[in-house]
Amino acid sequence: MADGEYRKTRQHPRFEVRALVDMTGSDVLLAHRIRNISLGGLCLETPSVEEIGTTVDLVINFPDLDGASFATRGEVAWAVREPPMEVGIRYVDLDDEKREILRRYLARVTPPSSD
Repeated sequence: MADGEYRKTRQHPRFEVRALVDMTGSDVLLAHRIRNISLGGLCLETPSVEEIGTTVDLVINFPDLDGASFATRGEVAWAVREPPMEVGIRYVDLDDEKREILRRYLARVTPPSSD
């Protein structure tokens, strides 16, 4: 599926946030800013792009939610390889407890405008 096609099939609204992520794949990114996040996955700008289908380990940190965080696994769903490089990561093992932390966080933020 092409990147644009994947973006059109999103099931969850995206939210621009101030959350951070540690991601381990072929490279390790620490305290990297999340561009946007949803109940289905997240997007981040990155200096290195993983291949689509690659499984990555994530630790998502929510400084605005009393320092809450959780670890989960994700799969690279799409990638933009031209600057600014981005990856879209779909969660693959988000259990009910982690989903509830994410819901609480998203309830505090506003969805991006569609301008």
